[in-house]
Amino acid sequence: MELSKLFGLDGRIALVTGGSRGIGKMIVEGLLAAGAERVYIVARKKEQVDETAAELGDKVIGLVGDLSQMNGIQQLADELASREDRLDLLVNNAGAAWGEPFEDFTEAGWDRTMDLNLKTPFFLTQKLLPLLKSAASKDRPAKVLMISSIDGMKSNPWPTYPYQASKAGLIHLTRRMAAELVGHHIVVNGIGPGAYPSAMNRAARDNAELVEKGIPARRVGVTEDMAAGAIYLLSRAGDYVVGTTIPIDGGVVNANIGAGNFVDPSGK
Repeated sequence: MELSKLFGLDGRIALVTGGSRGIGKMIVEGLLAAGAERVYIVARKKEQVDETAAELGDKVIGLVGDLSQMNGIQQLADELASREDRLDLLVNNAGAAWGEPFEDFTEAGWDRTMDLNLKTPFFLTQKLLPLLKSAASKDRPAKVLMISSIDGMKSNPWPTYPYQASKAGLIHLTRRMAAELVGHHIVVNGIGPGAYPSAMNRAARDNAELVEKGIPARRVGVTEDMAAGAIYLLSRAGDYVVGTTIPIDGGVVNANIGAGNFVDPSGK
């Protein structure tokens, strides 16, 4: 048994949505470190995409697209099909959060959050199914990784109602899609991030010392934590894990006995 073959991603072609920053970028860095051949990243803002692609090197190819709409999803699938004849790894990371008081919560905030967090991963995987099938085999399955959140596993006190609901829905969708696609040698799993510094989780980014008080491990997550979880599930090491969402959260979901619960340690 060779460790490099167990956890390596040599020759893999990957797509990471929302890969220009935050958790998506952390995963991209992990894929590169594990030997991925090419990693496509997609986000709405061209400047961010170009900056990240330039920073991470020639193996990263930046694409610009709005995945909140079906035409944007189809355009991305068409673009990728024009460049590649297979897709080994799909990381559905793009997401949105929206918080408003219960009495004032808007339909626009609800729809955008639910669509991007739940509808987009389903339909993007559907549109990319031919490329995933082309990459998939019994000995080396293709992989789909859903990026959920610990907010889909537990409640938090913030008024982010559709975010929490959509992430819980994504965890169940991961199970259902795994059951559907495993017959094609496509393995679907998920990750539930806890507190990682990002634009979406500004508390972990700007007030880590406060946030870590609500985390049993007493620290916020770092790039290596997220990259390692993604590599495990996307590599040979995770081939026999199917339909599972793993919290990578310093123990918030499964090892928290109440200390520091006045602090919200969640985030994407």
